[in-house]
Amino acid sequence: MKLASKVGEGRRDAAKAPVPEEADTNPVNAPREGRTSFSLSSTMESVSEVEAAADKMAEEAGLDEDERFRIGMAVREAAVNAVLHGNEYDPGKQINVSLENTGSSLVISIADQGKGLDPDSIPDPLAPENLLRGTGRGIFLIRSFMDEVHFRQLHPGTELTMVKHLAPVAEKS
Repeated sequence: MKLASKVGEGRRDAAKAPVPEEADTNPVNAPREGRTSFSLSSTMESVSEVEAAADKMAEEAGLDEDERFRIGMAVREAAVNAVLHGNEYDPGKQINVSLENTGSSLVISIADQGKGLDPDSIPDPLAPENLLRGTGRGIFLIRSFMDEVHFRQLHPGTELTMVKHLAPVAEKS
């Protein structure tokens, strides 16, 4: 099965994927501050679990369906990258996830235990030679959908932190 079909299959199942048990024991306080962290195996099922947990946090923060979709897509891409490119589906490696609602922002971190990633070495997906490639758009989408994106080398591994700023209640209409 091609990765694209696995990703599409996982995307359809994300809404019904259970939130990890660890997240249920330390839930985000809706709609205000709260944090939860958990570790999952390097599988596509884990990707769906991370996406479901992020969607739940975004919903509890009061974000609309379009914004939740963008956050979900960014989180899914980051988790796929951690499982596929970082950990290379190694069953001995895990992805570590942290989801936090600070009250003013949603902060989502996903870390792998792989060889590390230099974000500056990622080819530009909009360059003419890359337009027809079937891969290579994940980081581009993450940067497009989130307000801040930060990479940190862990030796081993890479941590990707994504931030979505929440509009003050007075600005929401």
